[in-house]
Amino acid sequence: MKIQSRTHTARALALLAGTALAGFAVPAFAGSVTQPGETIGLAPGTPLPQGVYLVDTTDYGNLGKEALGVTIPVVAWSTPVHLLGARVQLYAAFPLAEASVPGAHVQGWYNPWFAGQLAWDLGNNIGVSYLLGTYPKLSSPVANDATTINQRFAVSYTGNGLNLSANLIIGNEVNNSSVNASKVPNYLNLDLTATKSFGNWSFGPVAYYSTDTSSPYSGYQKQHQFAMGGLVGYNFGKVVLQSYLTHDVTQTGYLGNDTRFWFRFIIPVS
Repeated sequence: MKIQSRTHTARALALLAGTALAGFAVPAFAGSVTQPGETIGLAPGTPLPQGVYLVDTTDYGNLGKEALGVTIPVVAWSTPVHLLGARVQLYAAFPLAEASVPGAHVQGWYNPWFAGQLAWDLGNNIGVSYLLGTYPKLSSPVANDATTINQRFAVSYTGNGLNLSANLIIGNEVNNSSVNASKVPNYLNLDLTATKSFGNWSFGPVAYYSTDTSSPYSGYQKQHQFAMGGLVGYNFGKVVLQSYLTHDVTQTGYLGNDTRFWFRFIIPVS
């Protein structure tokens, strides 16, 4: 179904970026299979207007001496179907990742992501959603040879130009290879957004927390991190651009504090 007007387009893009957006998957190179902070700037609790959207999030940063770059092209379909009073929304992501340490560099496809979501509009600019998805195992230098089940519970308030959103993300491994390095931990992430729109611009603080909830093999060092930063976005009417910068306030088990720059664009395609 084509978006019929510029007003409808702008509203859909706002829901995908500045003032209310559904969650989109994105990868992590270590620890959480879902990259911590990947749904910042979105309002994953709020249902999208019916249509198909292309969303691409790219980020790059350093954890001590390790550099990590990720790009995540996502297709989102907000269907005309309703179930239990919620809009049914479908997602697919096909990420690419690269990582470098002194003397070594790897790159390739990361585990793809497929998910379905129920998103409820509760009225008074409040939305909640539940998402169930999976990251199938993949043979790649930067992917996990393990399948992970992904659940997300989100709430968003998008009134008065605000986007106040919390997205709780849970991952559980269901199989793996016999090689320790290919096993992945179960994990919990929490992405937080608190932005305000001023005309076409949006600004505000953001944060995320992540922690491993299991040790996949003997000797594994659990990872935890809490990062904060700021976001700026601009709605061009048919395209929304966002960027944000985050830095670890505290971390355990990583190679160092992670400083990361993120860039996202959102385009409705039907």
